[in-house]
Amino acid sequence: MSYDEHLPFLKRTIELSRFAIQHGNQPFGAVLVHDNKILLEAENTAITGKNPTNHAELNVVQEALRLYDVDFLAQCTLYSSNEPCPMCAGAIFFAGIQNVVFACSEKRLNEIIGTVGLELSGSDVFDKVRSHKIEVIGPLAEDEAAAIHLQFWRK
Repeated sequence: MSYDEHLPFLKRTIELSRFAIQHGNQPFGAVLVHDNKILLEAENTAITGKNPTNHAELNVVQEALRLYDVDFLAQCTLYSSNEPCPMCAGAIFFAGIQNVVFACSEKRLNEIIGTVGLELSGSDVFDKVRSHKIEVIGPLAEDEAAAIHLQFWRK
C-alpha cells in the first residue's frame, strides 16, 4: 500500500489520541483494519481504567482476540498513532497480527517527553521475531501525531 492508502487509518488513530485526552487519558489511539475497513478501534485508557497496561494497541488486540481467530488476524493491519511499546509489540506478535503501521516513532516521542521507561521500541521487539515476519511501516504522518504530544506533555 502507498502512503496515501495508509493515511486515512493513521488519521483515525490520531483522532482517537485526541479523544483519549478528552476522556482524561494520554494521547494514543489504534485501529485494526482488514480489507481497507476498520474493524476495531481503541484509545488509551490507562488513567481512567486505573491500569497502566491499557494502551490503545493492547485494548484493540484484546478485543480482536475475543472476536477473531489468529488466522484471520494474520490478514489484518494494526495502525497506531505511535510506534507500539514492547508490551504492545508482544501482544501483537502473540495475536498473530503480521502488519503494523504507525505515525509517531518511539524516538520522536522520547524527544518530546524524555525517556520514561524502557529504551526499547516495538520495532526492536518485532526485529527479534523468528517464527514469521511482522511487516512494520513507519513513521508516517509523524509531525501530525507528534504535535498532539507536544501540546499534551508540555502543559
